[in-house]
Amino acid sequence: MDLLPGKTAANRVAGMISAKYQVHGYSVDVTVRNVSSVDPSGQLDFAGSEYTPAGRITISTHRRRPEDRYEWWDLGRGCYFVEFNETLELAEDEIALLEPDERLLRAGASHAPVFLRGRVAPVEALLQLDTLRLQIKQNARISRVRIFRFAPAGGSVSAVAKRAASKSKRAGTK
Repeated sequence: MDLLPGKTAANRVAGMISAKYQVHGYSVDVTVRNVSSVDPSGQLDFAGSEYTPAGRITISTHRRRPEDRYEWWDLGRGCYFVEFNETLELAEDEIALLEPDERLLRAGASHAPVFLRGRVAPVEALLQLDTLRLQIKQNARISRVRIFRFAPAGGSVSAVAKRAASKSKRAGTK
């Protein structure tokens, strides 16, 4: 599996606010479009016939200063659905890893790393806020996407696997 360079990965990401700031060596930052609180009413069963997703309650934004161009979400401890501005269009032999940005972690929040396949619109995460309060500005870069391409079947073999195969051949010939 190969990690794609950021510039190559950016070709799979639509809806970026500013590629200049979002595209890095081997990742692409994703930005907050919307934040909703979780309505605790979901349910799961074995077959899925009684599945009900948790509801979402829109959280209003506010301006911190009258001259602010973008508004802020003021969040308290708990869980939130985050929808990102960006969408993904991955090839069949690609997989994306959505992971929290270090700044989000240092601010006291996180979301589970998630693997994504195919067309993903919208890209979403379940944000867990463990601090008493967190403010997130519209379009904040809180997560990143890394895109991996699977090696073709019978294609490249890692150096470790090659060495192991070579050692077992030598051992068998003695």
